[in-house]
Amino acid sequence: MSTEYKAWPYREANSILEKLEREQKAGLKRKSERVILETGYGPSGFPHVGTFSEVARTDYVRQALDALSDHDDALLYAFSDDMDGMRGIGLGMPHETLSEHLGKPLSDVPDPFGEHESFAAHMNAKLCSFLDAFGFDYEFKSSAEQYRSGVFDEGLTRIVEHYDAIRERCIKELREENAETWSPFLPTCEHCGRNTTTRVTGVHTEDATVSYTCDGRFNAKILSWEEMDRAKMKQAKKDSPPYWELKTRVQGCGHSGRIPVTGGGLKVGWKVDWALRWYTFGVDYEMYGKDLIESATVAADLVRIMGGEPPVGMVYEWFNDENNQSISKSKGNGVTVETWLEYGPVESLGWFVYQSPEKSKKLFTAKIAQATDQFLKDRARYGVEEEADRVNNPIHFIEQARIAEHGQVGYASDLTFGTLMNMVGVLGTDDPAVVWEMVERYDEDASKNRELIHDMIRCALAQVRDFGEEVRYEAPPEEFGPALEVFLGYLRSGEAHGETAEEIQNRAYAAAKDLELPLGGWFKAMYRLLLGQDRGPRLGTFVSLYGVDESVALIESRLAELAY
Repeated sequence: MSTEYKAWPYREANSILEKLEREQKAGLKRKSERVILETGYGPSGFPHVGTFSEVARTDYVRQALDALSDHDDALLYAFSDDMDGMRGIGLGMPHETLSEHLGKPLSDVPDPFGEHESFAAHMNAKLCSFLDAFGFDYEFKSSAEQYRSGVFDEGLTRIVEHYDAIRERCIKELREENAETWSPFLPTCEHCGRNTTTRVTGVHTEDATVSYTCDGRFNAKILSWEEMDRAKMKQAKKDSPPYWELKTRVQGCGHSGRIPVTGGGLKVGWKVDWALRWYTFGVDYEMYGKDLIESATVAADLVRIMGGEPPVGMVYEWFNDENNQSISKSKGNGVTVETWLEYGPVESLGWFVYQSPEKSKKLFTAKIAQATDQFLKDRARYGVEEEADRVNNPIHFIEQARIAEHGQVGYASDLTFGTLMNMVGVLGTDDPAVVWEMVERYDEDASKNRELIHDMIRCALAQVRDFGEEVRYEAPPEEFGPALEVFLGYLRSGEAHGETAEEIQNRAYAAAKDLELPLGGWFKAMYRLLLGQDRGPRLGTFVSLYGVDESVALIESRLAELAY
C-alpha cells in the first residue's frame, strides 16, 4: 500500500521544495545550506494561543518537509519583534510603572514584574517556556540582539544602497501627506530613548548614516479594567468585557542627531524589517495572518530589491473570541498559553491549532474540553491505524517527539475528558488520588496511559473548580418512577457487576423503553438526579466508572435528600 501524503503540512512542504528547485535552476546562491522556517512574535503583551499556533503550525510543516525530503536539518526561528516601540499599555499591565517608558523599544523598557531585564524579555520568556513545554525544536531570535550585535548590518547597508528603490516601492501604499517624509529608518533618540517620535531628516549614503529629529508625537492607547459607566454601556452593546480606553499624548524631546544605520542605534519599519530578516537569514518559509497579505507582498518586493529571494508561505485565518472579536494581546481577550495549560493537556492545544488553519475559529475556555476529547479520538485512532494512514493523522505531527521516543502512541480507553469532568463534579473532591481510584476501577488498563490521564485529571479538577456549572439536583418526575425502580433493582441484584458499560447502558435504555416512556426525558431525569445537570456521560459509562454499588448508594442518598 503506497503512502499518500494528504495532510496540509505536506502541501506546504512541497511549496518549499519547489522554491528550492527554482533557486537551483536559476543558479542562485543561498544564504544557508539548511532550510530556514521562521515565525514572528510581537512581545507587546502576554502571548496567547494565536502566538503559539504560528510556531506549532510551522513546526508541523518542518516535520512534513523531513518526511518528503532529505532536509532533516531544517531550522525553525521563533523571532521576537522586541525592538518595536511601546505604543500602548494593554490590559493587566501596571500603568504607573510603564507610562514613563511609552515610545521606547520594548527591549529597553524595564520589566514591571521585576523578573527579567526588560519588558520584552519577560514576554519572550513566557513564549519560550510554553514552546519548551510542548517540546518544539526551535531557535529563539531577538530583534534587538540582531540589530545590536551586527547581524543585520549587511542588510541595513543594502537598504542604504537601494534606498531610492525601496522608498519608491513603499510610498506606493501611503497617503500623499505621509509619502513625502517617509523613511524606512526609525532611529532611537540618543537623548530620550524613544524610536516612535523620531523622524529622519537626511540619509547619507556616503557613510551609511542618517540624521534625525525627535519631534514627533503619537497617542498611546491605555487599556484598563477600571469601571466607568459610559465605557461599560458601550461595551455592553458589543457583548464584550467591560474595559475603558484612555489615550495619552507622547511627545518627542526635540533632540537632533546623526547616527550610523549599523550597530543597533535604529531599526527599520515593519515591512522593511520583514524583508531585512528574510534577506539576512535566507528564510524559505513563513506563514502569516490574512491581515498581513499586503505587508507580505511589499516585503517580498523589497527583499528582491535587496538581492534576495522571499520565502513561500501560507495565509491563515484569525482566532476569534466567543463574541467573534479577533483576539488581541493588548485587550487580553484571547486564551493565554498559561490558561490552556491549566485547563487542558498541552497536546490538546496542538490538536486545536492543527485543524484547518485557513479557516477562522472561535477560541475561548469552553473550547479546551472539546478539543481535548477530539484529540483523544484521534490518538485512539492513531494507535490502531496502518502506517500509511497515520502520516495524515494530526497525532503524527503534534506528538512527533513522543512517537520518536516510544515508537507508538495510542489511547485504548473510552474515558473521555467530558466524562472525567462529570466524575470530578460528582465526587466533590480536589484529590487526584481519589479520581484515579475511580478511573482504575473503570479501566484496569488506565496505567498504560498514566501520564496523559494524570494530566487530564489535573485539568478536570481545575475546570470543575473554576467553571463548574451550577448544580441543582432534582428528583425524577413521577412518570419515571417505575423505570427508576426497574433500573435500581437491576443494579441492586448484582447482575451489573462485571458487565460492560455498554451492557449497563442497554439495561438503562430498556428500563424506559419497555415501559414506553420517552427516552430523552428519562435520561435527562437521571442526569438531573445524579449530576444536577441536563447532560452528562452515557448512563452506563457513568455507572461503570463510578462503580455499581457506589451508584446505588448515590441514587438512594439523592432520593433521600430530595424526599422522593
